[in-house]
Amino acid sequence: MGIKRSTLYYQPKKNINKKQKELRIRKKIEDISREYPYYGYRRITASLRRDRVIVNHKKVLKMMKELGIQGRIKRKYKSYPMQDEPESKSHAASILSNNLSLSNCTFLAISLSVYLLAILSNLSRVILSLRYIRTPGILLNFS
Repeated sequence: MGIKRSTLYYQPKKNINKKQKELRIRKKIEDISREYPYYGYRRITASLRRDRVIVNHKKVLKMMKELGIQGRIKRKYKSYPMQDEPESKSHAASILSNNLSLSNCTFLAISLSVYLLAILSNLSRVILSLRYIRTPGILLNFS
């Protein structure tokens, strides 16, 4: 006849169960990413495994790409006292005229041996004092 016996007995698997399983996984991925927006594919995979859903991380990554889900990146907050000069060094809290006031001491290198010491108020952002000094690590007695 010319047809192999295995071809006659072949019955294709029904993918209905597989599609439903993928839909459940997609829904769980969406729920986890809504609850934890900073989770990437690795943490979502770990979270799925904690829920007893065994999925490969590559499949989770593929589904996240298809759904358009991407973990947001947490940015560390950086505060710079003087944004114009990147080489400034800051020191916090100094005592001025027997009153404790929260302030910011900023040393700016003007030349190799001369520094400008600016004391700024953190509350009102006003310059309290300006001095020229030769060593940047020593705070002078302010009056």
